Formats: sequence, C-alpha cells, structure tokens
Amino acid sequence: MQTADYIRLTLNAVFGQRMRSLLTALGIAVGIAAVVLLTSIGEGVHRFMIHEFTQFGTHLIAINPGRTTTHGVPGGVIANVRPMTLGDAEAIGRLPQVDAMVPVVQGNALAAADGRTRRTTVFGTGPALPAVWQARIASGRFLPHDDARSARAFAVLGARLRNELFGDANPLGQRIRVGGETFRIIGVLAPKGQILGIDLDDAIYIPAGRALALFNRDSLMEIDVTYRAGTSSGTLARRITALLKQRHGREDFTLTTQEDMLATLNNILGVVTLAVGALGGISLLVGAVGIFTIMTIAVNERTAEIGLLRAIGARRSQVLSLFLGEAVLLSTLGGLAGLAIGLGGAWLLHLLLPALPVHTPWAYLFGAELSAALIGLLAGGLPARHAARLDPLTALREE
Repeated sequence: MQTADYIRLTLNAVFGQRMRSLLTALGIAVGIAAVVLLTSIGEGVHRFMIHEFTQFGTHLIAINPGRTTTHGVPGGVIANVRPMTLGDAEAIGRLPQVDAMVPVVQGNALAAADGRTRRTTVFGTGPALPAVWQARIASGRFLPHDDARSARAFAVLGARLRNELFGDANPLGQRIRVGGETFRIIGVLAPKGQILGIDLDDAIYIPAGRALALFNRDSLMEIDVTYRAGTSSGTLARRITALLKQRHGREDFTLTTQEDMLATLNNILGVVTLAVGALGGISLLVGAVGIFTIMTIAVNERTAEIGLLRAIGARRSQVLSLFLGEAVLLSTLGGLAGLAIGLGGAWLLHLLLPALPVHTPWAYLFGAELSAALIGLLAGGLPARHAARLDPLTALREE
C-alpha cells in the first residue's frame, strides 16, 4: 500500500462518515476543553498566589509570637505568655546578617482629616518598611529613625486613603486624627495593592510604639526581616531562634521563612491544579470510550473491506496502521477543537470575571493535544489489532 493510498483511505474513512466522526471527536473536544479551562484557572490562581507571597521579596523571614505546633495561625497572635517587644525587634535588627527589620502591629481605627472620616487599617511599623515590604514613596518621606518607644506622632498614608480623605489636595504637613490621637502627615506611599485581602493602599502607617499604645497591646504581632544576598535563610533563622530563646527563656514564637511559605503554597496549589486537571481527565476518559466504541463498530462494518485489502496484498501491519491512523486522526481533530473551545472559554471567563486569574501556558496546550493523540492511539489499538488479525477468506465471506 502506497503512502498516498494510506492517507486517502484514512481520510475517506473519517470524512465519509461525517456525523459519526463529528460526534466521536466531540467527546474528545469536550474533554480537552475541560482540561484546558480548568488547568488555566488552576495555573492562574497558582501564579496569583505566588505573586501575592513574593511581592515583599524573596529574602524575607517573618517572626510571630506564639509557638505553632499545628497548622494554622500562631496562638500568640491571640495571646502569648511573653510579649514580643520592640526590644526583641531591635535585637534582631542588630544581627549581622539582617539587612532590614520592621516591627508590625495592625488594627482598625477611624481616621479623620480635612472634614472627612474613614475607617481604615492602621499599621504600626518602623522606618524600614519601604525596604522590607518593597513599597515606594509617592511624595514626602516615610517614618524617621526615632526611638521606637518615644517616636514622634508622624503618619504616612496609603494611596487610596490619601485620595479618599484629601482628593487632589496636598496632605503633606496636615494633621490627621487616628483613634483619638493626632498625627502629622509626612508622606504618601505609591499604590501597592492587596495582600491576602488586606488593602495596603487603604491604610495609614504610624510608629509601632504609638500603635501599641493606641490598640492597648503589649506585644507586636509580627517582626519582618530581610537578609543580605548570600545569607542562608536557615542559618539566620537559627540565629534568630537562639537570640529570642535567650531573651524569652524558651521558644514561644514561630519563624517562617519565605522558602517555607512558598514550599507549602506550591504543595497546596499543585494538588489543586492536579485535582482540576483530573476532573477534566474524566471527560477525556469518556471521549476515549467513544473512540473505542466507534472503532469497534467500524471494524465490524468494514470486515469485507478488510478482507479485500488483505486479499490484494495488504499486510497485517498496514491494516493495523490504517485503523490506528483513523483513530488518531479523530482524536487529534477533536483535540484541536477542544483547544479552541478551552482557550475561548478561558478568554471569555477572564473577560466576564476580571478578578479571576486565568493563565494558559503553551506547555499545557501542547500536552493536552499530545494527550488527545495518545488517547486515540490507545483507544483504537484493540479494534485495529482485531482488524489486522482477521483472516482474509473469512472476512470476505462476511459480505
């Protein structure tokens, strides 16, 4: 059998039964479309979460009060035996590997300025926040290097809070009341966005010592540390642990490195992506059953044709490749249609729900189309093998 004959026979078999071929390929198309759409959502969420966790940089260690013994929020956020103090933060900041350190206290209070009021997030922090959180100053400056226990009543506004309270007016030098205390505005941050639902632009930043007094707290909620390039996060974590154990008398705090956070996040999101991909795989399995069924029917209907081919000299391998080619062509066409449907669905979903992150890597598309072809090969294998093993005389008698 010549190559041209092989191609012609395969195309005739597929396009000669258009409705049957269309319905068979549709099963694969639905499966591929489901895989592409679901994995696009999973990958989009994956990338979104990675971006959320890395927008503060990759050389970051967070120290929280309370010893975490199970998964979840450290218990010390609610209550701990020994408070994590500004002295602890300053001691950590003096470690030689530490590049910058910032204490964090967070609360919510009513802010009033220029005749307007707004309930907003209040961050008690330190002068190194722009370096540690990778925030930019839009105007003015950030909090000065005052003594943390007697810092001057200065405040820096997030971009959105500045617009809500002052509009087009310049807020620098003006006073703002936060929770009953008055602060002078010395700077405005550039837009930073959100992190895990907390809008960093709709916030006001004041000295940590004043935030502790404002919210009547004894303990910081977190200490964020960045370290110099070339420093091992594990080595620095051990030094911070030793330092705080020496100050507290025991390990009543939790250290989380950026590697820990990203590893845990990657594991969780990897499972989610695998799960949504598996859901699409169920649709592909249904499509594979459809191809197997159709190819089995085709072999039974074309028994006489197979006998004739064998009688005029076609080898078993040529009959086998003929039916395998038909199955692979059906699944490949279905796969291409599925890719188009999946990509269109992802584009439409992003258009209708801009907040939902959707991303389709080219590798996924290539893998999905390869899977479609492989499914056709596997699903058509048994019927093709049956066709190739038919005896020519027996097959001709079937007619």
